Amino acid sequence: MITATRVAGGLGGLIEGVRITDDMDEVSVAGIHAALLKYKVVFLRNQHGLDDAGQVAFASRLGNVTLAHPMVKRGDNSMVLPVDSQYGKANSWHTDVTFVDRVPAISILRAVRLTPYGGETTWANTAAAYASLPEPLQALAVKLWAVHTNVHDYAGDDVDDVRIGGIDVKAEASIAEYGANVFECEHPVVRVHPETGERCILLGRYAKRFVDVTNGESRLLYQLLQERVTRLENTVRWHWRQGDVAIWDNRATQHYAIADYGDLPRVMHRVTVAGDIPVAVDGRQSKMRAGDPSAYSRLP
Repeated sequence: MITATRVAGGLGGLIEGVRITDDMDEVSVAGIHAALLKYKVVFLRNQHGLDDAGQVAFASRLGNVTLAHPMVKRGDNSMVLPVDSQYGKANSWHTDVTFVDRVPAISILRAVRLTPYGGETTWANTAAAYASLPEPLQALAVKLWAVHTNVHDYAGDDVDDVRIGGIDVKAEASIAEYGANVFECEHPVVRVHPETGERCILLGRYAKRFVDVTNGESRLLYQLLQERVTRLENTVRWHWRQGDVAIWDNRATQHYAIADYGDLPRVMHRVTVAGDIPVAVDGRQSKMRAGDPSAYSRLP
């Protein structure tokens, strides 16, 4: 039986004594999934034998594995995204790939090369953030919709870096690759979690503006709601060790990779599981405004 120990009050559970292997039984997979829904992010240590193929195979037990990234061309249809500090750092609050309609349900991150210090990752609970809102703000939030895109974010204040996709892209080739296509999707600011029924705030750095709200008002509303998400009491901070794997519910969290290790090399490998189209409290679904992400989600 899979059990998890809570590691922070807001979210996060540590699963011990479990190895991710090809022959993992269905009961264990179901136990990890149940812990994920409860704790939003779970951590497994000592997964030293796990490689890319094993990571993808395990992810496929949880759902339909996406391609590596909508904007990253691998040529071999790879499902593994190397997050390499040489090409950028995901040091901003975001939910993975919210500029597509089928926002990934689950993300699985494996430590490949760590720095001798720093490089921790922090997650925030977006369901708890909504629940903590005063009732008048809840009533406002459920009526709001936001446009998310891969070529804009509210956090992009540093003009020397091009910030796209939660990664500060500095390599010219990467910039050209990201700019090849534009994706825009209209999402409810509050989505209903398809498995738990919780109401979760759907924002993060990909949010461009709120629908039918001016840019200035959008910025104020974004800051108001985003600050609720990232309150320290609503977060868990993980100190990585070699062999660690983190699995998070991308429908109910945001995360931030802390870039406090200078120019030291850091490499993580991420695999994502496709999600459903977000549904608002009133039953309306998210809709694409630009771009076709069906290939990323590997839809027929």
